[in-house]
Amino acid sequence: MVELDASFNEYPLDTINLTVDEPDLDLGAASALAKTTAREMDSNAMMLSYHSGKTGEFWPKYECGGNGRPPWIVFAEARGYNLKIDINAGDYEFFYVRF
Repeated sequence: MVELDASFNEYPLDTINLTVDEPDLDLGAASALAKTTAREMDSNAMMLSYHSGKTGEFWPKYECGGNGRPPWIVFAEARGYNLKIDINAGDYEFFYVRF
């Protein structure tokens, strides 16, 4: 098992906002777009969590955190996320770490 050191990361926190004019955009297509975008920025980018404002679905399904903070954000922060890809203003949010 590999342990990620979230205390040091050379990358600043970036948010990429994408607009997709496709009414039938689903999680699979949004995930593929987010992955392509992240990998264009860093070929080693790894997705940590996601949330769909459209359906309420999120991953991982851990009930972590507290103080009413969403678990997908707590999970990503604890692992040092430094890239958020937001598709269609919160319909789909993907949290990545770049190495």
